[in-house]
Amino acid sequence: MSIAEEIHRLDELRARGVLSEAEFQQAKARLLSGEASAGGSGAPAVEALNRFRRSRSDSWIGGVCGGLALITGLESWIWRLIFAVMFLFGGAGALLYILLWVFVPSD
Repeated sequence: MSIAEEIHRLDELRARGVLSEAEFQQAKARLLSGEASAGGSGAPAVEALNRFRRSRSDSWIGGVCGGLALITGLESWIWRLIFAVMFLFGGAGALLYILLWVFVPSD
């Protein structure tokens, strides 16, 4: 959807009373400055993935679990337990951990 179509849609919402004048102006300014995301609901997940780094301070092997703990809010020991359980089921935990260790940059 183009910016003009988005502004038109916002204007229709304002005309129907869904948006106040202040909300309309704020949304329009965000759209014009490029802050509005095209994905909408996927933006927080993308931001979390962009912030994902291996931890140097909370690390046993590669820091993957410490990094996951920082972005998810779970304790790092819970992530270690998850990877250990996944390791018992066909080695998927070890494979995933190694891939994250190789491809995720450290902080």
